[in-house]
Amino acid sequence: MTEAPSPSQASGTGPTSSASPTPELYQRLDKTARRPYSKEEYLKRALWELVQATLFRWSPMKAHRWRRFLLRRFGATLTDTSIVRRSVRVQHPWLLTMGSYSTLAEQVLVYNLGPIRIGDHTVVSQRAHLCAGTHDYHREDLPLMRSFITIGNGAWICADAFIGPDVTVGDNALVGACSVVMRDVPAAMIVAGNPARVVKARPRPERVSEGGRP
Repeated sequence: MTEAPSPSQASGTGPTSSASPTPELYQRLDKTARRPYSKEEYLKRALWELVQATLFRWSPMKAHRWRRFLLRRFGATLTDTSIVRRSVRVQHPWLLTMGSYSTLAEQVLVYNLGPIRIGDHTVVSQRAHLCAGTHDYHREDLPLMRSFITIGNGAWICADAFIGPDVTVGDNALVGACSVVMRDVPAAMIVAGNPARVVKARPRPERVSEGGRP
């Protein structure tokens, strides 16, 4: 659990501050602290739950274009090369942004109470949990706090990893399997463990040609 960041802190320390949520968005979310969702959002959530449990979940394995279409209809920002597997669970499509050639693998949980942004050429592996939400434990009523997660370009979130609220994962970073990440991950570093710690620098990935060979 973390405290809500101020608008000046919202950009994080990641590689691309432009990819982080804007202060205006935080101001809007802060105003809804006692009632975290508007009536419009409650309605969209209900409709999306129905669509996700049927048209999305029952779609063929290779129907990436169809799933992109459904997510976009509910406000997601995706490129034509974004891949979202049918067993992925997205809480709020309108708060999801994915770059080119990025993938959400099987059974990834995108708990985006606040905005989650994923860069280009990034993989979030199976059963990873992106948790952009928490509660204010300083208060007796534990009010909901809507957070953000930013994952840069060329990153790899390995299987069963947990990315906590208000975390920025830098470009080309690698988060090891089953890791618990509650602080920002520096660019081009490998982190692992619970809590996740820097293990070593990540070797620069080789560029791959269209034919699939370096």
